[in-house]
Amino acid sequence: MKKFLTLISALTVLLTGCQEKPDDSALLRLSTPSGIILHSSTETTLTFQWSAVSGAASYDWLLTEVGNGSQKSGTTNNRNVRVERLKKGTEYSFSVRAKAKDAESGWSKEITVTTKGAASDPSAKRVCVDAPLVLELEATPTLGNNGLVKVFKADGTEVDRIDLADISKVTLREDGVMVPQQGGSTGTFMDNLPSGGKSRTVHYTPFRASGRKLIIKPHCMALDFDTEYYVTVDESVCRKEVVAGDWKFTTKAAPSSSSIRVAADGSGDFCSLQRALAYVEDNSVVSLAPGTYEGLLYLREKKNVTVKGDSRDGVRIAYPNNESYMSGSSARCLWLIENCDNLVLENLTIENTFGELKGQAECIYFNSGNNSHRLTIENCSLLSYQDTFLCKGEVWVHNSLIAGHCDFIWGYPKVCLFEGCEIRARAAGYIVQARVPLADFKGFVFYMCSLTSEDSVKDESVYLARSGGDSSVYDHVVFVKCTMGPFVNKAGWLGSPAPNPSVPTANAGWREYGSVDNAEKPVTGSRNAFGRVLTAAEAEPYSSRAAVLGW
Repeated sequence: MKKFLTLISALTVLLTGCQEKPDDSALLRLSTPSGIILHSSTETTLTFQWSAVSGAASYDWLLTEVGNGSQKSGTTNNRNVRVERLKKGTEYSFSVRAKAKDAESGWSKEITVTTKGAASDPSAKRVCVDAPLVLELEATPTLGNNGLVKVFKADGTEVDRIDLADISKVTLREDGVMVPQQGGSTGTFMDNLPSGGKSRTVHYTPFRASGRKLIIKPHCMALDFDTEYYVTVDESVCRKEVVAGDWKFTTKAAPSSSSIRVAADGSGDFCSLQRALAYVEDNSVVSLAPGTYEGLLYLREKKNVTVKGDSRDGVRIAYPNNESYMSGSSARCLWLIENCDNLVLENLTIENTFGELKGQAECIYFNSGNNSHRLTIENCSLLSYQDTFLCKGEVWVHNSLIAGHCDFIWGYPKVCLFEGCEIRARAAGYIVQARVPLADFKGFVFYMCSLTSEDSVKDESVYLARSGGDSSVYDHVVFVKCTMGPFVNKAGWLGSPAPNPSVPTANAGWREYGSVDNAEKPVTGSRNAFGRVLTAAEAEPYSSRAAVLGW
């Protein structure tokens, strides 16, 4: 009897243990799907169907690209599935399994199928949406005076054209840039730069020669992301005809809008800065690889955007513009910035390469409609001659170089502080022209700056400021603890026309404090009556960023 009870106990333990294990046999109750066929296909889609499995509630499917192993997968309640966004002319394998609440079948045998169309060349490199088009020739390119370059989508839709007949309306500079003749230009040698719901009309250079290459630049927004195109070129353009089908390319997919990389060599998200500016959103960073970025620029209605170069000397934004090319401050500047708040420019050089002493040619026009938008310029160089930097709003320029010769710092700011900057005169002239709109605005403040000159600039040939002669605005300029070379006129300020106010006070008009020469000796002893030498207490409100800007 004892042996019998022991046996019963052992059997109970054994049976209890078996009941705690999962019933693996449930996984085998569903049949493996069969009858799998390719129902239909296009260049980018494949549709599969299979025989229904008794008891199945859904089906898992798996599509694998043959050769590189990349996969797409999903679940469907039907006994068919359409898989999209595939590569044309590409081989794929497909399998499926059945599923119920507590069961699943094994995977079916794979079937191998191919999308329609010719496969893309795997060695072909996708290009930036703004990449220049490069046409290889047998000799140095010689442009004609007529003929068309046209760009089409793969389906034959024309998206851009450049008419060489418009070359009659431009002048070719020695640096290869094509600029408008007198009165500006129209036609396909003009471009529209969109930003913030508006656009800026500018001149641009659609053709450049480099060795035996003809470099063709499509218009700014002509091309879209992740799209295949082809190009045609009339023989009269450069003595080489390109017909449909000879020249194809595909653009890269759209990048993230919060972190954008620009590289002139095509290794980034964009090749040009302007195309990145047209794409950028608020709270974004645009970084620039070393290189030269040509073209006029436009940025409007953006907040908290940073444009940052890899290095100040290595990243150069350069293009010629001038009042004789495009009339008006908003048209003649290199970079027009409108109503952008908390914009930061860092580690780059901007040069308006117009290159002549006469003619207004801004690098930047920071235009704030309500005079309250903020701009920071950190470790940059702004190079031109007349009217180099024009601003409104609240501006902090730090550890930067501003170079020019005539009113090369000017504008209508609420306050613009230059701190620790080099202010370089390139010829005889005037550093500042202030047109401060309200009497209680601080205007232009220079703190701990170094005023230098190029070697050819004669002693006493440059004034600290001159007035525009407009009594409706104010000539508020103050220099605090700045070093000034011998090129600065001993009188300091040009008195004709007289500034507003003509008699400066502690917080209005032309003022300075602690100015020294290169030997650190005071230089204010010979100043004229249009300027005021401040006391230490009077200079205190202009002696730090916090005091001047409040941020």
